[in-house]
Amino acid sequence: MEPDQTPPPFAPPPPPMPPSAPSPGPQPLKVHGPKDERMWAMFCHLSTLSGLVIPFGSVLGPLLIWLIKREEYGLVHDQGREALNFQLTMLIGYLISIPLIFVCGIGIALIVVLSILDLVFVIIATIKANEGVCYRYPMCIRFIR
Repeated sequence: MEPDQTPPPFAPPPPPMPPSAPSPGPQPLKVHGPKDERMWAMFCHLSTLSGLVIPFGSVLGPLLIWLIKREEYGLVHDQGREALNFQLTMLIGYLISIPLIFVCGIGIALIVVLSILDLVFVIIATIKANEGVCYRYPMCIRFIR
């Protein structure tokens, strides 16, 4: 192009496409979303209650969910790890309280207190996970980082 020539004008934009009619078949579902992520994070905490029925279920439940879904959802990775750490901390507390039953009798009271705290904190964590909040258990040893 020579310097004294003006550039050609731009072509007008093409006319907008007419809106398409919705397809008569079912619409595809969004499989993975914040709701699914929050649901699986909530299940990480709720699965600890399986320990009431299955031996070591309070540790195995969150471990299985965490191992299966941690790559898929960030919140599940965080909350599964947190639930697992807390249940390992509770397991240590229960194991310490068993000999204390025979030594000084305070072990029974300690088991009752630990069980109540475990249930209350799991319920709080479940509610927070359902809201999408990264909950941190108090008095929890972080074994898995």
